[in-house]
Amino acid sequence: MTAIRRSRPTTFLAASAGAAALALALTACAGGRAEPSTASGSGTDTTGETEVAATRLVATYDGGVLVLEGDTLEVVADLPAEGFLRVNPAGDGRRVFVSTDEGFRVLDTGVTVEEHGDHDHFYAEAPELTDLVFPAEHPGHVTVHAGTTALFADGTGEVALFESDDLRNADAVDDVDTETYRSAAAHHGVAVALEDGGLLTTVGTEDSRSGAIVLDADRAEIARTDACPGVHGETVAAGGVVVLGCEDGAVVWRDGAFTKIAAPDAYGRIGNQAGSPESSVVLGDYKTDPDAELERPTRIALIDTASADPATALRLVDLGTSYTFRSLARGAHGEALVLGTDGAIHVIDPATGAVVNRIPVVEPWTEPMDWQSPRPTITVDGHRVLVTDPEASAVHVVDLEAAEVVRTAELPHVPNELTGVGSGH
Repeated sequence: MTAIRRSRPTTFLAASAGAAALALALTACAGGRAEPSTASGSGTDTTGETEVAATRLVATYDGGVLVLEGDTLEVVADLPAEGFLRVNPAGDGRRVFVSTDEGFRVLDTGVTVEEHGDHDHFYAEAPELTDLVFPAEHPGHVTVHAGTTALFADGTGEVALFESDDLRNADAVDDVDTETYRSAAAHHGVAVALEDGGLLTTVGTEDSRSGAIVLDADRAEIARTDACPGVHGETVAAGGVVVLGCEDGAVVWRDGAFTKIAAPDAYGRIGNQAGSPESSVVLGDYKTDPDAELERPTRIALIDTASADPATALRLVDLGTSYTFRSLARGAHGEALVLGTDGAIHVIDPATGAVVNRIPVVEPWTEPMDWQSPRPTITVDGHRVLVTDPEASAVHVVDLEAAEVVRTAELPHVPNELTGVGSGH
């Protein structure tokens, strides 16, 4: 087992103001490497390096991935790839993992971020779907926390961990100082690196999942819980608190111990969560029918990880509309966001559970039976809130404060998943 280095990740400021403010930021700082310009689109690669206004976005479609300019949503590259593709931020502020049959493949969006006092500069070159692949049998969850990226292979139960910033100078897997941890059995799981060098990872088999364990920096087990049947998904709340979803509520790792947060229903499944460093409250989905082929829930769960009373830590909110596993997100200030099948983003105050706004974005839609099929998806990248629109082959940018769509871009393919590049937390 190879030890991994731990360091505080660089935090990148995403484009949060309007185009005018971004332009001022770009022109106000002297000594840039190139004159500001707009990177070419429509699949045309940039030549050399240019300055752009934001990091880029990546959207999957049936047959490949699109790389979009962060501010204009112009298509910078259309990169063919086979199979059902999933995308996740790699954590270095530039790269994205594309889950393929071979493993976790690195897509380089081509944008380098340089900090300049109270603002950042973004320098762009041609994107590339690289040959750098972290082998994995049935690649699953990707997490980034404490400056460390964790890749979970469902087919073997193996976890590959490395310092997120190591990707920046890597041309091959051997260039990345990687630690491998093997679970006791293969399962659909997830692992999260902890601030103290420890590791939290799920426990299960191909047939069932029961809970999680925590290992110290030397990978000795220090805690275990079996109180999380059907454990699925993870997120991190303020203070580095980790939350896992269960078929009867959730489990919280805080202050060196697991705490069970029970659901009010015997079967109250939380399988997907969205946390924020700005909030102690985690947003989760909530399902109550264990026999449903496809349950379309209308209630969401708010889990207060700072609550001293586990019995009152879970609050249910009925939105009056259904949603899917790609409907949950958090705003830059910790707002809880749910994209409903009514076509609107429901903005929820996580502290009170009050729906404070409803922002129409797309036409009403119905969740498809096949979980791999495209459906409207919400993504937050810094201060950018984006929603895909498969019916119109488009993507929308939403201003939460103005409560309106401020930009729409048509795409050459029907979008499925969408992600930004991330920067760790």
